[in-house]
Amino acid sequence: MNPDRRPTDRRRLLVAVVLGLVVVATTGWLWHEDRETVATTDTVEVGDSPDGSADQPSCGPVRREAVDGAGDHVDEGSITYSSAPPSFGDHRSRWAVGAPSFYDVDDRPEVAVLVHNLEHGYNILWYDQAVVDDPDALAHVQDIAGDYATLGGPPDPDTAFIAAPWTDEDGAPFPDGAHFALTHWYADPSDRSASRADEVGLTRFCSTISASIVQEWMDAYPLSDAPEGYPDLM
Repeated sequence: MNPDRRPTDRRRLLVAVVLGLVVVATTGWLWHEDRETVATTDTVEVGDSPDGSADQPSCGPVRREAVDGAGDHVDEGSITYSSAPPSFGDHRSRWAVGAPSFYDVDDRPEVAVLVHNLEHGYNILWYDQAVVDDPDALAHVQDIAGDYATLGGPPDPDTAFIAAPWTDEDGAPFPDGAHFALTHWYADPSDRSASRADEVGLTRFCSTISASIVQEWMDAYPLSDAPEGYPDLM
């Protein structure tokens, strides 16, 4: 190698290293900025929740419970559910046909009525007392529910969604740190036998909620994957 070229080669190497570091730093900054943008527009904290924050939506695994034949119409007396909130079970013979996508504590039907909606394929997002008492968190839930609002009539597979409060009077509180629960009453759409032995109640608890979490749940568990979530039983 020509000794006179060594300084030039070293300068080129130094320039390449510096440029590489600039690219890496810029990419990391952009990725961080993108995460921050999504976080601040898609989620909201609830009070001082210890297990969830606005930039890290936190949901647990999906809980699966065998229905074991539960699902009778019971129109007299109270109905007690083993899970809080219920994702299946006995219920009233009436259901909220053409239900709005959002209920607050003043207009929500009885829990047993909404369980009947689950049987017809609705997904329900239950929110707890902490959300009820937090105006910003409650408004955030209402905004999410607005994406599924309809003018009434039979459930549309894309909008069969209800957000409803789970109050202290309804039953046991959610697990520590959780303020939301997504529920679906699942049945294999390819098996409409009388036994319906494949039915499962599905629940997922979250400390924070976002539109993307709800839509992911809606996509995973559509109206058709329910005991009576198909047109001839609407």
